[in-house]
Amino acid sequence: MSSDTSINGPDVLRRHGLQVTAQRLAVVGAVSDRPHGTADDVYRLVRAELGAVSRQAVYDALGALTDKGLLRRIQPAGSPARYENRVGDNHHHLICRTCGVMVDVDCAVGDTPCLTAADDSGYEIDEAEVIYWGRCPGCAATTAGSAGAGTTDPGTTSNHPHQEKERRDRQRQ
Repeated sequence: MSSDTSINGPDVLRRHGLQVTAQRLAVVGAVSDRPHGTADDVYRLVRAELGAVSRQAVYDALGALTDKGLLRRIQPAGSPARYENRVGDNHHHLICRTCGVMVDVDCAVGDTPCLTAADDSGYEIDEAEVIYWGRCPGCAATTAGSAGAGTTDPGTTSNHPHQEKERRDRQRQ
């Protein structure tokens, strides 16, 4: 599968053997609108779009779309699973320890050190999941002057530079 993230059409669901439902289409749209969102984030967006929908229907749709390779599930340590529609390429993620926002980081071009294990134990390695942790520019600037600043809900602070980057990334895709 390519890294093309435009899976919004019913034809793509059918090609992957999935029945086209309003819930699945809404889940695909929600993940596209909020990359790296949690299942609860997706549920809130789907519920806002469709009205009455069960949380279980959203979880089932996320599972089916992930199983078919249309979505990617990311499980950072100490964090709920997150979902994105950038699939089919070996990219990584950067997560802010303060606000929790996650952004995509392309894999090294050319030589891919992340795919060269010190001891591969005979495995043929074709993918690596790398998560970088740190502080985003907005949180680093905020906490630089005030030690012990509180955390915020990921994605709710509108003046973070990473949110502008995520918006640009979505437009590019």
